[in-house]
This record gives sequence, C-alpha cells and structure tokens, in this order.
Amino acid sequence: MTAFDEGLLSPATVGRDDIVRDAVFLDALIASERALAAAYADIGMLSAADLAAIENVLRGRLTPGGSSIIEVDALIAAAVEGGNPVIPLVRQLKAATPEGLRVWVHRGATSQDIWDSAIMSVARVAAAQVGTSLGQVADGLNHLAVAHGGEVVVARTLTQHAVPTTFGARIDSWLLGIDRAATRLAALDFPAQLAGAGGTRASFVEITGSRKATGDLVAAFARRAGLSDTGAAWHVSRWPVTELGDALVQAIDALGKVATDVATLSRTEIGELFEGVGGGSSAMPQKQNPVESILIRSAALRAPGLGATLHLAAALAGDERPDGAWHAEWPTLRELLRLALGASAHAATLAENLHMDRAAASRNLALTGGLMVSERLAIVLVPLIGRARFDELIDAAVAGADLRDLVGAMAEASGVDLDQLLDPTAHLGTAAGGETR
Repeated sequence: MTAFDEGLLSPATVGRDDIVRDAVFLDALIASERALAAAYADIGMLSAADLAAIENVLRGRLTPGGSSIIEVDALIAAAVEGGNPVIPLVRQLKAATPEGLRVWVHRGATSQDIWDSAIMSVARVAAAQVGTSLGQVADGLNHLAVAHGGEVVVARTLTQHAVPTTFGARIDSWLLGIDRAATRLAALDFPAQLAGAGGTRASFVEITGSRKATGDLVAAFARRAGLSDTGAAWHVSRWPVTELGDALVQAIDALGKVATDVATLSRTEIGELFEGVGGGSSAMPQKQNPVESILIRSAALRAPGLGATLHLAAALAGDERPDGAWHAEWPTLRELLRLALGASAHAATLAENLHMDRAAASRNLALTGGLMVSERLAIVLVPLIGRARFDELIDAAVAGADLRDLVGAMAEASGVDLDQLLDPTAHLGTAAGGETR
C-alpha cells in the first residue's frame, strides 16, 4: 500500500498523528470483530477453545510483528464496491478462520456496527492524548505565570492600546479556555455500536433467543471493546460524533487563541513574547518566525469547518442508515482528530518554551505617554473639571502635548498625586498578578 498522505501538506500534524493513521483504524475494525466473538463467549454461546481459535486468526494482524492476515490493497480496492471497508474485511477474516467457526465472525452485525465501534475506539485514545497535551499546556502556562504573572503589560482592544493589565491576567484568559476544553474532552462518552441491519437488534435476538440475552451480548461487546454501552442504537443519531467534534473544535479554538496572541506579541515592533526556538526563513536569515504558533493557527483555521461538516452529516443521516452522510464523517472526523493531536502537541512545546521580554513590555506601556490610564483620569478629573475640558485635555495629549504637564497646569488638580494617578501599575483592577505590584 502506497501512502497518499505522508504529511507534506500538514506540518501542523506530521509526527503527532500516528494514532489516527489508516493502519490504526484497520486494527480497530479487527478489534471490534474480535470483541464481538468474545462477547458471544462471555454469554456462553461460544466455547473458550473456539474463541481462542478465532482470536488466533485475528491476532495475526493485531500482534506487532505478526504476519498480517489482511491483504490491504485488495481490501481498499474492494471497499469501493460496497461503499465501506468492513464488507471486504469480513470476507478476508472469514476466509482465514477455520471453516466451522466462520459463522461466529461478524455474526448478526452490520458493517456500521463494526465501523462505528472502531472509530469510537480510535477516538477515545486520540482524545485522551489531546487531553494529556492540554494538561501539559496548562502546566507550562502556569509556570510562566509564576515567573512573569505580575508584569504589567498593555491590554489591546480592537488592535489598539486600551488599559494596563498583567501578563498573569492574559495567561488566566488562555487557561480559562484550555481548562474548559479539557473538562469537556474528559466528559465525552465513547459508546459501542451493536444494533444490526436496521438498528432493531433483531438478528441478535434471533441468535441469542431473547431480548435479555441480546442486552447481555451488547454489554459484553462494549466491555470487550473498551467502550460504553448506551443501551440504544445510534446508527442515525450521531451525537457521539458531533459531541466529540465539538469538544475537539473547542480545544483547538482555545489553543488558537493562545497562538494568535503569541504570534501578535512576537512581532518585531512589539516583541513582548518570543518562542523558545523560532523557525528561520529561506530568504531572510535574520528571522525567527513563531512557527509553533503558526502551525497551531493553521489547525484552528481548519477545525471549525470540519466540525460543521460533522453536524451537517448528522442532520442529513436519513432513514435507518445514512446514504453518504455516514461516509462523509470518516475522513472529516479523522482529520479533526489529527488537527487536535498536532495543535495540542505543538501548544505543549510552545507553553514550555515561551519567553517574555520585560523591557519590551515596559517600552510599550510608555508609548502613549500616559494615555494608557485615560480611563482612570476621566474617573478622577471629570468631577473636577467637567467632561468638555477633560476631552480637550485628552485631545491635546493625543496631538502630542505632554499629559503630565497638561494635568499639572490645572488648578483644580493641584491636590492630585500625579505620579500615582499616571502610574499604569496602579490601574490594574482585579487583573491576576496585579496584587504583587
């Protein structure tokens, strides 16, 4: 099998997306078939010896270094005929199984049962890895807050200098999004799917002989697959996929916010932040580009559209088996998982190595000559001189006059402590870290 995608066009994910590659999905499909056979054994319908014989066949693919029982190229080619890879996979698995036991391979199941369970298995592992990386991001940012949280910096609104804030307040804003995303990821449910051709489980009732035994089979299958048992089919109720997609998009959004701020604040003319190791340029050797931030932003720009596609597919999941909507989920969800894995891994490195330039932060605070605290000036001076005179004062300062001289020349402000009034570190409100100043 020749790989179509080696990561050349996806530097944001390359090297960090191995747990969602095609081979992993194929292994998950086989693991789902293995879980079904084991579930029949768990409810007493298949002997331990027969299960061992079936598992011995399946283990050929699942054991590292084992001889594969799957002809992957043939599987891919045959998947076109039936519209999904499970149909030809089952044929190959049955062909490799002793003839008397072939009936127990895929028994009672439909292709979607196996595929949905497989994608949930892969997604569960991937989501856990994303959660781990988010924890590393939070750790790195918390360490940065301990070192620099009390530093006073410029808060910018609509791209312009607004009021003083602290670096700690900015980090807290980042962490709020990251922590909520991590909580949402951790709360996800990854259910097994075992409902039969039309979602009625009629085949399993026929095989097991009762609804109760069928319920036991489904529970055993979920347990063997390492997934939850929702008690109901979700063939055309795609909440497990959309909830997963939403959580992944939320996580990438939160990381994108951090990356956007870092990229902005590392601009040469601002220079308040810089990545530990920047990337160079093929034409301009002096450049140290914020590559980690750039790669995270590239993922954040793509993720919302993928999440929307999952919702569109869920809304158009017609009848008892979607005609194309289900199929549209597969590459969409995989790419979203891939982006989340890559973005979170890059963000963990970014947070660990991010540096702050105190001198640049102080220089930027002074750029507007005290106008940074005009909000505070208005609160103090308007009651003394009126709004009209205050607006004239600010207009003069914006035009280039010295703000301190303008305020000092006002008789009404003679009792005002100008040093304290114009000190940006004295107008921090509840900004995190401001209490240390």
